[in-house]
Amino acid sequence: MDVEKKLTRFERARILGARAIQISMGAKPLVDIKDSLDPIDIAYAELKAGVLPLDVIRDE
Repeated sequence: MDVEKKLTRFERARILGARAIQISMGAKPLVDIKDSLDPIDIAYAELKAGVLPLDVIRDE
């Protein structure tokens, strides 16, 4: 999905980090876990699938 391309590298890092913390604290992953159990990898897979439950709100 193009959601990933609309984020700056700083927004992407912040969102992936926040979601990885949620996953490591026990939140259920929103994608099927295949290879890695690393929370950052799971968060990245959610971002690529377009199901990441976090949004970026900008003052534009």
